[in-house]
Amino acid sequence: MIIRKSPAELEKMRRAGLLVHEILQQMTKMVAEGVSTLDLEVVAEKMIKDAGAKPAFKGYYVPAAGGKYPFVLCTSVNEEVVHGMPSAKRVLKSGDIVSIDTGVCLEGYFGDSAVTIPVGEVSEQVKRLLRVTSESLELAIGQMKEGNRLFDVCGAVERHVTSNGFTIVRDYVGHGIGTSLHEEPQVPNYVDRRNENPRLKEGMVLAIEPMVNAGRPETKVLSDRWTAVTKDGGFAAHFEHSVAVTANGPWVLTRP
Repeated sequence: MIIRKSPAELEKMRRAGLLVHEILQQMTKMVAEGVSTLDLEVVAEKMIKDAGAKPAFKGYYVPAAGGKYPFVLCTSVNEEVVHGMPSAKRVLKSGDIVSIDTGVCLEGYFGDSAVTIPVGEVSEQVKRLLRVTSESLELAIGQMKEGNRLFDVCGAVERHVTSNGFTIVRDYVGHGIGTSLHEEPQVPNYVDRRNENPRLKEGMVLAIEPMVNAGRPETKVLSDRWTAVTKDGGFAAHFEHSVAVTANGPWVLTRP
């Protein structure tokens, strides 16, 4: 069941979303050669605590992993697609890219967002991967209008990514969001005609998150049971916003 949010509920989601935005802004400032992904984690966890919020990811139980996720951030470097775990041993170097994904619960409502950040100077191909993935998210956001359908959102990502020669990760998808981190519907980054194609209505909120590979689309999970990587070792990019359908068009809750 897709749960539509009232204007008052959207305002609460907005406050959660802006906190996520602040955290990711701080992470972006911190990302540099010599910084570890655990350094990022420590600062993000303090920001969440100081704001009186709860981390959305830390303690989240995933049956496939057989346990609860132990961090407030997912920090996925280079070929890591999603769910990379912060570590003092993972020190960023020039030419890397790092996807930072985080979420919070504030006043009972969730916000969720992600950004992929280059470290120092990266190749032209990697710059293009980041640009195309970010653009695909913006195109999907533009489809979050009352009367459109879910496939309009999914198809906007797919068309832009594939027309630029990159591939869509099919193993992981976006999702509805509200009083739970993951709500209905699932939001693939491609048109999956096996799924339902609901009409978008005012008050629906989706976490749209293109995950795009430079090489082949296939992924695998490492022995830590969390980190998903590209099978071919190619770089992957990930961007995400939580977006509401309103009478005035799309409202991105996770940026000012």
